Amino acid sequence: GRSDEIRVHPLSFSEYYSAVGGDKSEAFDSYAFFGGMPLILSRPTDTTKMNYLQSLFSEVYLKDIVERKKIKREDILSSILDLLCSSVGSLTNPTNITNTINSRQKRSGENIVSNNTVKSYMDSLSDAFLFSECKRWDVKGKDYFDYPNKYYCEDVGLRNARIGFRQQEMTHIMENIIYNELIIRECAVDVGVVYSTEPGKTGKPTSVAREIDFVANRGGKKTYIQSAYALSSEEKAETEKKPFSLTGDSFPKIIVRHDIGKRWYDDNGILNIGIVDFLLDDSVV
Repeated sequence: GRSDEIRVHPLSFSEYYSAVGGDKSEAFDSYAFFGGMPLILSRPTDTTKMNYLQSLFSEVYLKDIVERKKIKREDILSSILDLLCSSVGSLTNPTNITNTINSRQKRSGENIVSNNTVKSYMDSLSDAFLFSECKRWDVKGKDYFDYPNKYYCEDVGLRNARIGFRQQEMTHIMENIIYNELIIRECAVDVGVVYSTEPGKTGKPTSVAREIDFVANRGGKKTYIQSAYALSSEEKAETEKKPFSLTGDSFPKIIVRHDIGKRWYDDNGILNIGIVDFLLDDSVV
């Protein structure tokens, strides 16, 4: 009457790199495009890898979800998939997705898609381990927000396959990869929200919500992480670092970047580390 659940994930980048070897940056670019489904490693060309991922998505995942969950509106499920894959790392909720579908498809009257249907289908996608929901956490208030939340693909290769290997925005893909890596490292991951008091349009002080990409908790250790593809100016760097200063605590703070190689700490004790270095060193978090 007892059981243990063993979660199996696609390959982490360190596992992927141990198989392919070679230049680390080239390996990361390939991983960011094709993801970590193990059979990718046995496909000899880019074309066969792409065909495999597209077939896996449509012939295995989708068919299984439709049959097991008795999905009646496959067209709605397809629209939800397209929206989630196109907006990984963006704040959303079932209501927003419902409104977007009804608006784009000009649905009215009896044809309107209900919020309950969309919520049910999104839950089905999470149950099938295609997507993972990341909730927003008030760092100082110590409480979760109901909505909106973020959704990340369990494998970026499957995400890319769904949208025809277009929309390769590395900022979002990199954020998705970091999230998946933290989950593989058995962290509990939330999106952090902190508040600063800033002058409003009328000059009066206004409370402004600032976001920390990830608050990772593992074994009683908390780490704040920002994902930044490139910090090309001091102004942009300050924007990324500002939420850290609003936490009011001294837990480790990290900015994972694509534009640096060697890791270093700034004057505030914030670790700046390259994405490849971060993914290959699980002692960082």
